Amino acid sequence: MESIRQAVPGPAGPAAGTPPRRPHSVRRTTTHDSLREHPLDGPVSVLARGRDLYTNPAGEAKVIAAVRVEATAGFPGHVLTSIRADPADGRVAALAGSRASSGFRRAVEEALPGQREAGTILYQVLDDLPTALLVSGYATLAARSRPGAPAQPDDRRPPAGGNHAAAMALQVVDMCSGWVDGGVMVSGLNNGVAPYFEGTLAPSIEGSGGQDEDPLGWHAHEALPPHAMRRRRRVDIWLEDGLARVEGFFRDSHVASDRVERVVHEYTVRATVDIGSRSFRQCDADFGSLPWPECPGALASAGRLVGVSVDGLRRRVRDELTGVGTCTHLNDTLRALEDVGTLIGVLEGHGSG
Repeated sequence: MESIRQAVPGPAGPAAGTPPRRPHSVRRTTTHDSLREHPLDGPVSVLARGRDLYTNPAGEAKVIAAVRVEATAGFPGHVLTSIRADPADGRVAALAGSRASSGFRRAVEEALPGQREAGTILYQVLDDLPTALLVSGYATLAARSRPGAPAQPDDRRPPAGGNHAAAMALQVVDMCSGWVDGGVMVSGLNNGVAPYFEGTLAPSIEGSGGQDEDPLGWHAHEALPPHAMRRRRRVDIWLEDGLARVEGFFRDSHVASDRVERVVHEYTVRATVDIGSRSFRQCDADFGSLPWPECPGALASAGRLVGVSVDGLRRRVRDELTGVGTCTHLNDTLRALEDVGTLIGVLEGHGSG
């Protein structure tokens, strides 16, 4: 049997814990949990949550907005058989029947006009749904390939090709740094299926329950069951020296049959934004863990946002940050920073507190 390919940890490894909330700041957190039952290559249930939290100069917190979206999608086609939001919004329910892949974000903008421009937490949760579902296919690869995993009955083990191979066919060689022609991942493709890699052990970012832990650091969410995946995002914004300071954190993780959580992708982006023009003065990325040795080659692409306005950032990243010097998941982390303008507005609306 081929030896396990290990994920590439960053110099400091995956994040352990979450920075404390700063006075007079806004924190946006989202999670997308992709849950699989019998059969593992069958439909995927997604539970997505999001929250915007303002912290005043005295450290007191106020929820600005919160949302919960539940959806079920076929695999690998990702056609939504059901989707609903809380607070209820019939426009979200009308997305049932849509394919949560190419074209879905356009369908969201058509169904919920003005949500992207307003930078709402609902829009961000829906915007992240296609790639969260795409990455959830890793769970079927892990269930089939992970050495040492408890044996499963044949009807619980995803087939060697079939649905997973069809899902992988959505990827394109040279689409990003990890998919570079001649790289480790592309060279290891077998009938369209990527080689298996073992993710880095995932330290808790919610804290260990100690007395200094912040119970409001993240919105409430449960522990993941086996064969589940979670996409986490955190964006902190505060004002300092006449600029908006931004920190964006992203992690995809997977829980195998042994109930151990491992990191699939992790990035942190730090930026400064001019408050008046809403343009980036500085933008840098680093990583906690990535699948393939070529993946960190995408980090420098974050610097291409310097001088760019946050307004319209999602479309600009989609159109301009392409090819082997970029990364799909880093791009999504950068795209989410379009909402920085809205969150700066929250701080300005609260004055100095």
